[in-house]
Amino acid sequence: MKKLIFTFISLFLFLSASAQVVYHFEEGLGVGPCHQYGREALYTDQLAYQLYKGILAKPQDGISLLKNAKGEDIKWRKVQADSTHRFRGDSFSNGYVYLTYESKKEQTAILTITGHDMVFVNGVPRGGDQYRYGWMHLPVVLKKGKNELYARVARFGRFGGITANLTFPAKPVYLNTEDLTVSDIVPSLKNDSLWIGLVVQNATSKALAGLQIKSLLSGKEVLTNIPAIPPMSSRKVGVVVNGSDITSPGKQDVAVTLIQAGKTIDQTKIAVQSVEEGKQYSRTFVSDLDGSVQYYAVSPQIKGGASGQPALFFSVHGAEVQAISQARAYKPKDWGVLVAPTNRRPRGFNWEDWGRLDALEVLDIAKKQYNPDPSRIYLTGHSMGGHGTWFLGATYPEKWAAIAPSAGYPTLSSYGSHDGMIPDSAGSPIESILLRASNPSNVLALTSNYKSLGVYIAHGDADRTVSVNYARQMRDILGKFHRDFSYYEHIGGEHWYGDISVDWPPIFNFFSWHSIPKDTAVNTIDFTTANPGISSKMRWAGIQQQITALKYSRIQLTMNKKDSGIQGLTSNVSLLSLNLDAFTVGSKVKIALDSLAPLEYQVKGQNETIYLKKGTQWQFASAPASSEKNTLRNGTLKDAFRNRMVYVYATGGTKEEKDWAFEKARYDAETWYFRGNGAVDIVADKDFDPRNFKDRGVILYGNKSTNLAWDKVLKNCPVNVISGKISVGTQEFIGNDLAAYFIWPRADSDIASVTVITGTGKNGFQAANANQYFSGGSGFPDLMIFSAEMLKSGMKEVKMSGFFGNDWSVEKGEFVKQ
Repeated sequence: MKKLIFTFISLFLFLSASAQVVYHFEEGLGVGPCHQYGREALYTDQLAYQLYKGILAKPQDGISLLKNAKGEDIKWRKVQADSTHRFRGDSFSNGYVYLTYESKKEQTAILTITGHDMVFVNGVPRGGDQYRYGWMHLPVVLKKGKNELYARVARFGRFGGITANLTFPAKPVYLNTEDLTVSDIVPSLKNDSLWIGLVVQNATSKALAGLQIKSLLSGKEVLTNIPAIPPMSSRKVGVVVNGSDITSPGKQDVAVTLIQAGKTIDQTKIAVQSVEEGKQYSRTFVSDLDGSVQYYAVSPQIKGGASGQPALFFSVHGAEVQAISQARAYKPKDWGVLVAPTNRRPRGFNWEDWGRLDALEVLDIAKKQYNPDPSRIYLTGHSMGGHGTWFLGATYPEKWAAIAPSAGYPTLSSYGSHDGMIPDSAGSPIESILLRASNPSNVLALTSNYKSLGVYIAHGDADRTVSVNYARQMRDILGKFHRDFSYYEHIGGEHWYGDISVDWPPIFNFFSWHSIPKDTAVNTIDFTTANPGISSKMRWAGIQQQITALKYSRIQLTMNKKDSGIQGLTSNVSLLSLNLDAFTVGSKVKIALDSLAPLEYQVKGQNETIYLKKGTQWQFASAPASSEKNTLRNGTLKDAFRNRMVYVYATGGTKEEKDWAFEKARYDAETWYFRGNGAVDIVADKDFDPRNFKDRGVILYGNKSTNLAWDKVLKNCPVNVISGKISVGTQEFIGNDLAAYFIWPRADSDIASVTVITGTGKNGFQAANANQYFSGGSGFPDLMIFSAEMLKSGMKEVKMSGFFGNDWSVEKGEFVKQ
């Protein structure tokens, strides 16, 4: 009996020592509304302003934070968690929840909050979990004594609320499998190099380097090198698994071991699924955007179906819908394969920005993997995916034979989500510049691009999530000019009325009537774009450069093969390309544009492309140089967040400036991970050698006085930021509280750019903390300068915004100053 008692006590002590201790926050204070963030560069935040200025009074019940526009006090109020540890209520809607923790010593912990946009932990910004997924775990250092948390909350505090807890982990470094990206094992496909994404947590004060992860499945072992993990942070990493020996369907356990210098750090198991032939499945890939592991889902063509190349049905999902769930909503077809990209997350970027790039990346993979008939590629989607269908259809009309939006809204200026709506009007010239950067999202301005497509609109007439009025709006717009669209309202149909909401036989029947013509068979083009760096080409014509940046550019052209002529109208086009493959070699082509003097060109070879530049007259020109704005690199600010971007933080300046640079880079990496299932390298300026990061986008944190990489990537940039001053060409802005966002092309690359997050001093750097550039559809121009007072006073504190010229100069650009 004594031995049994001793064994029990030993087991209890072992479990107690190895188990994690969890502390739930149960009471706090809430205040709001006190901030305004949305889908634009402008933001205000009265609490952050006071925090940065050092004038934020200690929160207490009944104490006023500020007065609103009506002169009413916005006061702190006590908030109490319910039985599920959740804080709810109106007191912090568009505001903050204040929480404290008394620590008996300095120690590390894992902070997990849900339902918030971000949190200040002892003044340091950390990533948020606005969609309440519960796997956003932040390693933090708790100081001895009182630790203060300010969790920023958007709307709907009453309904969703927030939860917050601290976990004191048994291990400082470990694997987390809550947020996996996993590939299925598919019998007909190659399965020896399957990528899996999982998270490594580093709750230590040192960066982890030289890590490896070993996977073991059915006797097949693979060792994968893992990128460095910065201190007090986490990173989603890619691990290779060999599933080539798995032949029977069902779940398979993969043993995963984290190794450093030959020593095992942590071990866990991951389940992968081996699917039956003919069933829907998921496949992973390594994204060229950031090197992270992403996935797409497939509803395969029925085996033994129609012979020849299959059709490709490209289906984009709605908010909170996984791509594999989207694929499973479709019964396999005998004449084509259905592929569903992810938008990088179930909410991701509303199919805008990096959601758009994810769709294009998966479309290219699908073409290589399934070799579809290039004339039979179709686009469809539901809800947010209905918006994605409208948006991708208008942005890339030449890629689709027909589109079918279901329960979709056309634009983010009329239908918003957590991030709100894109404003549809500007209150000043400087805001007009800011909002112009959002023009690529305005589907209503691009509706003429649908002329070349078949369009099938489907919507339930009882939809309370996305009103049927959006479908009726688009029906009325198309009815004025479109000759090939169908419209269907499902009587009594709510937002989702079963799988036929997407897998509707008349949609696929409509698709079967349509095909993409060869470019040379198209005689008429009507194409509009707001940014040639996003969308520039329609069949045999392309908009290479604009006269006025980010205003809508349009070409309406007609080709007459019999008379060897091209004629038509252009609007806001500086440089135009024309492919002459439809004309025989040696023929003389007459080109008449905009009622200006015509040009004549003799075709020199097959598939030849010529360039025309507009001045007082049209004249022959060359393709834009890589050093100019062009279709591969045209700005705006967000454009550097691709090409396997790297975050380069400053190590110079004051301690506060050094700390800010790393903390801001980590905060952006956490936000990118949450929103985009992403991963990014974070590198100190002293360790950054451009030769080791060839053709990669660079996000630079700091200024010329603090960041050693500044001259390496911004040598000839007309924007210069040092302590106390910003220079833009010959113009200067003086002060220690100025912030700026701007983009500049890497001189050593033809495709990559540098985005700079900068300031002139502590308050300026802090004002640049907001990162709603990760909000889908939000508009940021090439350059924006503002003071820390913007957080309090709004638009009037934006000092300058605008776009560089096509030669990336200030002189030929367009900038508004106030």
